[in-house]
Amino acid sequence: MPMGHTATPQERTGGLTATEHKLANGLRVVLSEDRLTPVAAVCLWYDVGSRHEVPGRTGLAHLFEHLMFQGSAQVKGNGHFELVQGAGGSLNGTTSFERTNYFETMPAHQVELALWLEADRMGTLLTALDEESMENQRDVVKNERRQRYDNVPYGTAFERLVAKIYPEGHPYHHTPIGSMADLDAASLEDAREFFRTYYAPGNAVLAVVGDIDSAQTLAWIEKYFGSIPPHDGKQPPRDGALDGIIGTELRETLHEDVPSRALMAAYRLPQDGTRAADAADLALTALGGGESSRLHNRLVRRDRTAVAASFGMMRLAGAPSLGWLDVKTSGDAGVPEIEAAVEEELTRFAQEGPTPEEMERAQAQLEREWLDRLATVGGRADELCKYAVLFGDPQLALTAVRRILEITPEEVREVAAAWLRRDNRGVLVYEPTTAAAEADHDDSEGAHR
Repeated sequence: MPMGHTATPQERTGGLTATEHKLANGLRVVLSEDRLTPVAAVCLWYDVGSRHEVPGRTGLAHLFEHLMFQGSAQVKGNGHFELVQGAGGSLNGTTSFERTNYFETMPAHQVELALWLEADRMGTLLTALDEESMENQRDVVKNERRQRYDNVPYGTAFERLVAKIYPEGHPYHHTPIGSMADLDAASLEDAREFFRTYYAPGNAVLAVVGDIDSAQTLAWIEKYFGSIPPHDGKQPPRDGALDGIIGTELRETLHEDVPSRALMAAYRLPQDGTRAADAADLALTALGGGESSRLHNRLVRRDRTAVAASFGMMRLAGAPSLGWLDVKTSGDAGVPEIEAAVEEELTRFAQEGPTPEEMERAQAQLEREWLDRLATVGGRADELCKYAVLFGDPQLALTAVRRILEITPEEVREVAAAWLRRDNRGVLVYEPTTAAAEADHDDSEGAHR
């Protein structure tokens, strides 16, 4: 087994270490021993997400996440769930713009089972993929879309705003859920070709974290994954780069059956992996990250025009990141009043930057979130996979907080001034329909809860 071996010095990572290895078929492996508790996590990231899809076949990456739980050569039907849960473990999978991941957290003595299960479906899923499983999971995904997007208040807001700030034809223009029409159009052969292209060892990173013996774990990985043949048919994703800011505000007002008025906006922000992205994360945390943030204090506590106000960042490595502003109004407050207050706070922040207290609080909040992720074996495995897939270096996961703490208040102010502008955002204004507003009013005067 040809392997390299690197580890970041412990004094720079809070005592956490990770070693890197590579199988002959291209599978990258990251191991991190942690004997604190007798559990271990197995996390497998495939470098495929909705940005790899082509027009007319959106939603395939997410559909395939579901198909991966439909059985393989030696694991029939729902067997993957049954075996992991029967062994005392937990599992799931998720899809994003930039990756698809699968993960199990197991009692330490059951790590071999999780590795065998992941290898079996990586190597043999096509033997079990048929029209019946395709139709079954197509219906599951369509129902998920109805429940999470189409039939809930504000459910399509994210999808609408993404389509505004990433233009038509851009690889991030559509969200991972895909469209109903494209889900209906996907054929069994589309799914098989998708698997052959993207579910190959050389397009994946496997991280195992926890109470493990590295030598034994590597031996199991070689035993189960080493014989899976390589495949190099993947084309690079379409370029997601965009020139700076949008240049205009893209605005839409929706009259829908929602419980209250709302102001939502999406801003383009710097790509992940840069100091500017770290500064933007700190800016949005200071402005809208929790109940001590500037916007919450202004809109919810002081003005009492909103019941909730948040501002968060979705980091993206292959395109400009996304800043997400979400304000729900209180009582009869109008969106123009709230929007004016938001603009006043953003303008002041861009001119003056964060106060020392805001800067300290934002850095502490992001540091705590980073520590929370790395404190669990599953969270650490996921972070190691993330940095290996998106940035080519899993060791960056262990030093991410240091980079956050190095950002200066002036950098935070500059990124806010450059990006948090009216001409760099898509905006949705929600106005309740008359029937919805009356129903909400009647309910508020009914039984106390």
